[in-house]
Amino acid sequence: MTPSPSRPSVLFVCVHNAGRSQMGAAFLTHLGQGRVEVRSAGSAPADTVNPAVVEAMAEVGIDISAETPKVLTVEAVQASDVVITMGCGDACPYFPGKRYLDWTLEDPAGQGVASVRPIRDQIEQRVRGLLAELGIAAAA
Repeated sequence: MTPSPSRPSVLFVCVHNAGRSQMGAAFLTHLGQGRVEVRSAGSAPADTVNPAVVEAMAEVGIDISAETPKVLTVEAVQASDVVITMGCGDACPYFPGKRYLDWTLEDPAGQGVASVRPIRDQIEQRVRGLLAELGIAAAA
């Protein structure tokens, strides 16, 4: 029996793990359809996911209402092939040999859903680009 090829793993990191990284992880999970291992975490996680982010994602048919912010661990970084930082600055641990991408995006914290939509749409486009780089066709 031939072992199945391993799935690439991607970690999305932002400070609070309540907005950008949650949207990135949700889009990658949704569009990757199980072909990518997805994690998200924050260097200083909030208590809950931003309600405007939950609402903006629901508008595109992705329910993240049950998600909770998680603390960034060294193990999560070590277990990931690609680490996507979204404004966490020096709080993100660095390990040689990992692929790091820094996605500069406006922080949705404290903003209403109208302000979150363009951030959501930018993240979706970047996730689609990431899937293409990984050689994985995005779900329709």
